[in-house]
Amino acid sequence: AAYGQVAALAGAPRNARQVGHMLKEGLCAGGAPWHRVLGASGKISLPASGGGDEQRRQLEAEGVVFQEGGAVAKGARWER
Repeated sequence: AAYGQVAALAGAPRNARQVGHMLKEGLCAGGAPWHRVLGASGKISLPASGGGDEQRRQLEAEGVVFQEGGAVAKGARWER
């Protein structure tokens, strides 16, 4: 899911950035699948050294396929 999708599901469709801040600050720690939240383009928005490599590793371990440009393949994205 994209940050905006998560925000919309939380009842705040214009607060995608706040979703990012919550994930960054660990407010969703304790089992929340943070690694499944992507940018609107379908790409990992974290820098490689800031958790992006770990996010990609976890997604690939779940069978998610990445396209050549770094975006998650359309069929692997959550669409509502």
